[in-house]
Amino acid sequence: MKTIQHWIDGASTSGASTRTAPVWDPATGRQQAAVLLAEQADVDAAVEAAAKAFEGWGDSSLTKRTRVMFSLRELLARHEDEMARIIAAEHGKVVDDAKGEIVRGREVVEYACGIISALKGGYSDQISTGIDTFDFRQPLGVVAGITPFNFPIMVPLWMHPIAIACGNTFVLKPSERDPSVSDFVARLYADAGLPDGVFNVLHGDKTAVDGLLDHPDVQAISFVGSTPIAKYVHERATASGKRVQALGGAKNHAVVMPDADLEFAADHLTAAAFGSAGQRCMAISAAVAVGEAADALVPVLADKAKAIKVGPGQDATNEMGPVITAQARDRVASFVGSGEEQGAVVVVDGRDLEVEGHEEGFFVGPSLLDRVTADMDVYRQEVFGPLLVVVRAADLDEAIALINANPYGNGTAIFTGDGEVARRFQRGVTVGMIGVNVPIPVPMSHYSFGGWKDSLFGGDHIHGPEGVHFYTRAKVVTSRWPHVDRSVAAAFDFPTHG
Repeated sequence: MKTIQHWIDGASTSGASTRTAPVWDPATGRQQAAVLLAEQADVDAAVEAAAKAFEGWGDSSLTKRTRVMFSLRELLARHEDEMARIIAAEHGKVVDDAKGEIVRGREVVEYACGIISALKGGYSDQISTGIDTFDFRQPLGVVAGITPFNFPIMVPLWMHPIAIACGNTFVLKPSERDPSVSDFVARLYADAGLPDGVFNVLHGDKTAVDGLLDHPDVQAISFVGSTPIAKYVHERATASGKRVQALGGAKNHAVVMPDADLEFAADHLTAAAFGSAGQRCMAISAAVAVGEAADALVPVLADKAKAIKVGPGQDATNEMGPVITAQARDRVASFVGSGEEQGAVVVVDGRDLEVEGHEEGFFVGPSLLDRVTADMDVYRQEVFGPLLVVVRAADLDEAIALINANPYGNGTAIFTGDGEVARRFQRGVTVGMIGVNVPIPVPMSHYSFGGWKDSLFGGDHIHGPEGVHFYTRAKVVTSRWPHVDRSVAAAFDFPTHG
């Protein structure tokens, strides 16, 4: 059986690792590989390689960095099909969905290709008599990313291209559930001309995570995952004096107003709830039907959920694949059951789905629950699977209040044809990313991604301008070049501008 190794200092290596974890094929339920789990010695080796590489890369020209990014962008496009199949085999999502995440990750590389503009400072001539002031930003050093299983290439690409283009070196700890594509990207970086040690991949579990959080030579941590772990990462890494951006969980609502085009809204809600088997931090998991919209919307949603073709992600005719593990499958099923026990109406039940020829796979069908209330477990907790609940609200104000009372604030959306309603909504919700007739409002790479409340710990959002800010620190220079005229005496009082 294949063993997936680390990538440290430009080479594949087993290092000091002796422990492994299984990598499953979610469509069959069978183990397809083993991945090494790093020990502290492996963490030290990866950070040491990155620190050594920073000595040269941190002083490299912006032109050299952008040339690497342009080359990487072309390699990502060239190998898109191959990487999509690697992702589909380990994650379970359908190939076209995997291609979509590659494209969205590649957009951040395209932003990094313009890092020269993103890093431009300001200059003020003659800000005081004979004095000029300018500022510029410099890289931090060794930085690390800890990323989730649900987007094994996109989320890391939201981090390391910006960090590396800014002059940092990077240690990536991807999810051990679908690790192979990270090693593939490491080889693409090498082909793109990136020096050894600038990008390293460290596979592992809590040992690797804690090793990075505590290592004195790691200057910053980027994390995406569940809220409890995001809190842990933020607290432990900041205690070690590091910068941290830690993106947590979500409970994303989509409000459907009575004036909305219900067919349009239902199409987009279905895709947003059940795409990638609901395993997206921006998936819509709660539809808030306002007023008379509810009775009309639910049957349309039910028909569309029943029509979704579920099967192995490698089959291009399928629209939804399995979830990542057997435990994830059972968790989704348990939420359908608890919702029913607590009074919700099960409109579509995906618990008994069987895919012919893949009876041992981690499949659970799309499920739809109506008349869910805010005190039910299925509403309060992040399900992270193909389960959409419908909550009913009397009016827009009640819908906004429901969203704002939720501890998460990652993404939200509204379906309406009324501009005044949309404006009230976007100004009133306490959520970081908002869509108007767009159910998954993930910003393009020139903007930054991040939520509010329990969906983000640390001040900076990810990629875009805030990503550049996170991976650099500012210097401000105030300069004077006096003539050989000694008549201007130095003063002991505080300097003032004149």
